[in-house]
Amino acid sequence: MLTAASVLAKKHTVSLFWDDSSILEKARSRFGLDGDTIRFAPNIFTPKYSLLQRILLTQDYDAIFYLSDGSIPLLGAKKLYLHFQFPVEWVQKPSLLSYFKIKRVNAFICNSRFTKGYIDKKFGVKSKVLYPPVERFSESSLPKENMILSVGRFQKNSEGRLVKKQDVLIDTFKKMVDRGLKDWELVLMGGVLEKDQEVVLSLKENAKGYAIRIVSNVGMGVLHTAYCKAKIYWHASGFGEDLKTHPERAEHFGISTVEAMQKGAVPVVINAGGQKEIVADGANGYLWDTQEELEKRTQKIITDTSLWGKLSLEAIKDAQNFTKDRFAEELTKLIV
Repeated sequence: MLTAASVLAKKHTVSLFWDDSSILEKARSRFGLDGDTIRFAPNIFTPKYSLLQRILLTQDYDAIFYLSDGSIPLLGAKKLYLHFQFPVEWVQKPSLLSYFKIKRVNAFICNSRFTKGYIDKKFGVKSKVLYPPVERFSESSLPKENMILSVGRFQKNSEGRLVKKQDVLIDTFKKMVDRGLKDWELVLMGGVLEKDQEVVLSLKENAKGYAIRIVSNVGMGVLHTAYCKAKIYWHASGFGEDLKTHPERAEHFGISTVEAMQKGAVPVVINAGGQKEIVADGANGYLWDTQEELEKRTQKIITDTSLWGKLSLEAIKDAQNFTKDRFAEELTKLIV
């Protein structure tokens, strides 16, 4: 959303409804985003603002680009664009009021075909797909190492299971080592909130005795270095979940997968969610459904260096489908 704001701010006056202006500095530090031309406005989407206040305070806007959690706001702006980044199956069937609000939306926009399938069915619309922008990292001459990398936040879902399934990856890697894998390392990186620190401690305890590193809250420089060094990229979000009931527990797109592919890491990722729109099985990486398949396909890449080289080159090429420039061009065409 901040990238969208910075793109549109090049030709328009853009306001961000947010009460903490330090978010731009945090985004600059963590993601390298430039938000110098973005203005701030009070966050009118908090409960302390009434419906009437929201309508009145948005009347002077030509357009509002709204990140939806399943809700559809009634606003006074001339145009409204709704952006969905995940399925919202918990939303009830649209009421008469909902249909009225839907008619006032100029475009429903989704971050993947995976998300689009659920949003279209839920609201009876034909949404447009706008893949997220993936920042292009600078060139690097760092040599590849025998490293398997996975990037994702360290957090549990409402049922106490890890959102990004790092425990599954640790278990798989340990099995591979126990079966004879030598001189390879598994590196797990991701953000963690203070309240979730015990997740990291538990994973580190589980990884003891194996070549597994767990690193939290790193800057972009450290992450970039890891992408450059990794030969293989793992992803398991959605594994073991009831994705028919909770499709949002699958990866909605997979930005970290594309970031890894940019630097030639071959993706071996779960056959679910938006990952299937990034990884072409057998062409630029592999998809898997079971831990046995994850292990088998990873082992195939490890033992066949020629295959790894072929897949790596295809991964680099296909990652260019999701650049920031492409995102900017498609976004400006949508916001008319």
